Parts: sequence; C-alpha cells; structure tokens
Amino acid sequence: MTLPHRPNVLLITADQWRGECLGVLGHMVRTPNLDALAADGALFARHYANAAPCGPSRACLLTGMYLMNHRSGTNGTPLDARFTNIALEARKLGYAPGLFGYTDTSADPRELALTDPALETYEGIMRGFDPVCHLPGHEGNWLKWLRSIGYDVPPDLGIYFPVDGYPGAEGKGPSYPPPVYPAEHSDTAFLTNELLTHLDEQGDRPWFAHLSWLRPHPPWVAPEPYNTLYDADAVPGFIRRDSREEEGRQHPWLAFQAGRAGYRAPGSELVMRQFKATYYGLMTEVDHHLGRIVAWLKASGQWERTLIVFTSDHGEQMGDHWLLGKSGYFDQSFHIPLIIRDPRAEAARGMIVRHYTEAVDVMPTILAWLGLDSPMQCDGASLMPFLAGRPPAGWRDAVHWEYDFRDIRGAAPETELGLTVETSNLAVLADEHFKYVHFAGLPPLLFDRAADPHEFHDISAEPALAPVAARYARKMLSWRMALMDRTLSHWHLGDGGPVFRR
Repeated sequence: MTLPHRPNVLLITADQWRGECLGVLGHMVRTPNLDALAADGALFARHYANAAPCGPSRACLLTGMYLMNHRSGTNGTPLDARFTNIALEARKLGYAPGLFGYTDTSADPRELALTDPALETYEGIMRGFDPVCHLPGHEGNWLKWLRSIGYDVPPDLGIYFPVDGYPGAEGKGPSYPPPVYPAEHSDTAFLTNELLTHLDEQGDRPWFAHLSWLRPHPPWVAPEPYNTLYDADAVPGFIRRDSREEEGRQHPWLAFQAGRAGYRAPGSELVMRQFKATYYGLMTEVDHHLGRIVAWLKASGQWERTLIVFTSDHGEQMGDHWLLGKSGYFDQSFHIPLIIRDPRAEAARGMIVRHYTEAVDVMPTILAWLGLDSPMQCDGASLMPFLAGRPPAGWRDAVHWEYDFRDIRGAAPETELGLTVETSNLAVLADEHFKYVHFAGLPPLLFDRAADPHEFHDISAEPALAPVAARYARKMLSWRMALMDRTLSHWHLGDGGPVFRR
C-alpha cells in the first residue's frame, strides 16, 4: 500500500495498564476493540516501561531515552531542555502534534524565572506538543465542562467519590458504587470527544495526535455499567506472601516501600478484590472509546493512512507483593501493552511478537515510519523490521528498567535506609532465565525466572550462584556503558573538518 506524503499518526497511552490485561492474551478483562486492533496489527507481548512513575516513564517514551540519560527520575525532576522528542521531530515534517491529556513533563528551571508558575507543578507539557486539550491530574478542562452542563463539582476531585446508598453495595468494597456522573460524561468519554471533534476539524489535512487517557489510573471508581462488569470474587488472587512483614524480609527497600502511604496495599481481601474488579472495568471503558476512534477513522476514510500505537506508561502492583501503584523491580509495575497497527504492514496482521521490546523503541519506530532518522540521543531501536515480518539480527535478549526513589523534599530513603540522594535508585536487567536488580546503595537481588516466577526467593547470596550474579552484573554494566550519553561522542574534529559516524 502507498501512503500519502504525510500520513496520520495516533499515539495512545492508557495510564497504569498492566501488560497481561488484554483479552487476546487470555485474560478475563474484556477488550474487544484492542483485540481487534491486535488482530489487524502486531501485539508486542514482552513490552516493558523503562521507568516509573508517570513523568519519568513518559520521558523515556517520548524522548526515546533511558532514565540514566534523560535523568528526569521522579515526578518533579526537571527534563533537560536540550533533549529533542517525538513532537519536535515530527514538526520537521510539518506536523503540529496535538496533545489530548498530559505528558507530566517537569520544566527545566534554568530556562524560566524561579517565580514562573510552570515550576510549581510536575504536570507540564512536553515541548513540541500543542495542548489542544490539556488534562492533567486536576482534570480542569473536564471539570469545567461538567460545570457547564449543570454539575455541582465539589473541590479536591470530589467528583470521583462513589455515590451513597448504591443498591447492592452492601458487603462490597468501597470502589463498587459508581460516581455521580454517567459513562457518557466520564473523563475518558470527554477526552475522546475532544479528540474526535479536533480530528473532524482537520478535514483532509494530515495530523499527529497524542491521546493520553488517565484511566485505568486511580481513583478506582467507574461509572455504570463498568462498575459492576466484573465480580470481585472472580478476579485473580494476589501474588504475595502471607503477610506484609514476611514479604518485606526479602529486601530492605521492599520493607520500606510496602509501609509507605500511597504504596502500602490494604490488608483487606474484600477491598483489594473490588479495587481489581473496578480497575478491570475502567479498562473496558477505555476499550469502548478506542472502538469509537476506530469507527471514526474508518467512516472518515482515514483508517488506511493512520499509524496507531497503543501502549501505557507503566503498570500497577494492584496488591501483588503487598504494594499499590508503580515502583521498584517487579514486572507488575513495568510490563505494559504495546499494539501497533501499520496500514502498510500486511505481514504483521495478527502477529504476536515475543522478543523483548521497550518504551524507548516507540519514538524510533514512529520516526522510521515517517521516514525520519532517529536522533543520536535515542537509546531504543525501530520496531519496523518486526512489522515487516523480519525480526532484526542481534536484537536485545533482555529487558531493562530503572527506578529512582530519591525524595528531594522529604529525604525518606536517606533517613530510613541510610542512603544518599545519589544512591536512592535501582536498575533491573531481566531475561528469560534470571532477573538481576542492582541498587546503588543497598544489596542486589537475583531471581530465577523459571523456578521462581513470582520472585519470592532472592538467590543473590547463594555461593553456587555467585558466578551467575557476577555475569548479570557485568551484563548490566556493559549495557550502561554502551548506551551512556552519545550526544557528541560520534563526532571527530580534525584535518578536513568534522566527521560524524553512527
């Protein structure tokens, strides 16, 4: 198929979506539209985020860089303004990339006055994106719209509070009742409407859109009928030890994290099962609105000239290992979905790729599809060979991620774990056989992925496995050395002028 000179690009993220939660992979969550997208494209089943939480992970996704290079390690750590990104690169072809949702980009304070309001939030907009409908955590545009149609919107996101006296809620977890608004007025519906209205206005002009849905990110409250779609008693159980204390004996960091507000999973099985059921309901709601977008693309004649990429920024612990949220070294926080539908890639229809892929691969893939070279800063590689049915030789045999848990304002890791700001971080290297976790200031971890798939048993201190731990430590060091900042390292100045070689 021959595409127009400037085809369309639709990059979609659904926040906090675990990688196994797709119907096409045999999971109980109902995702018929994502399943159909995968059947008409390629599903990357071993796809991983390179960082968490939102800001660091989205920096990896949108700059193509590992955290060790972009260094925006927490929500609130500035992203260096010298780096390019997918939006700035797309502008070189004449696109005006539109943002619907958020990028959670912390501005570089060196370029602003210290009194600039942009320095009071980590929810800034990545340079290069036009904020057609910016919808950060406070959801201002959505709440403004709700007020305009008659809602009395309470302060502090009280709009999300479950309604009182909901029929059937007795004996259920607190996330069972719906909010006051119906499904057609949800934040997911609103943002989808904004996108479709904007695309309608484009006519035949080529467009680049980044749709960033909040859901299934908390708060875990779903409008009808999604709040009752899944029976809490039927959802899968939890991967964890019998008690939080037993779990924490695995490693000082895990004991520390499992006791922190915001990361400590409730002890109630009833509460956690309902959280999970509601989480699944929000996924199905997102899937419904994806179906609306696909229907619009087909009806408008743009389906066959639009690249669609669906992914997430990170996963969700959802009670596994007694944790909530996204952090640390467990797969639940970093294994995420990736589906790519390339209208030209006939060989990719229904393909499930089981090679290891990472968030840093998305930007090089989109740029390659548009005919652009990846900037030297990009640590990932294009997935286009997979879409052509030709897996590239020498592809990575392991996956990597990093987690920076420094606390600039509160210093909790320093006071409770005896670390410094610069040693409050970890890096992970995992392949089919082992997972190696290196802490800058704490003991390492090693897990046997085949014998211990739930990662309950750290074997790093077993004498017989010392050579394995050493081998994986060397492999991690080699990975970091090969991919450290290459901004100018491929240039040479001398007689005859500068020479550049990739």
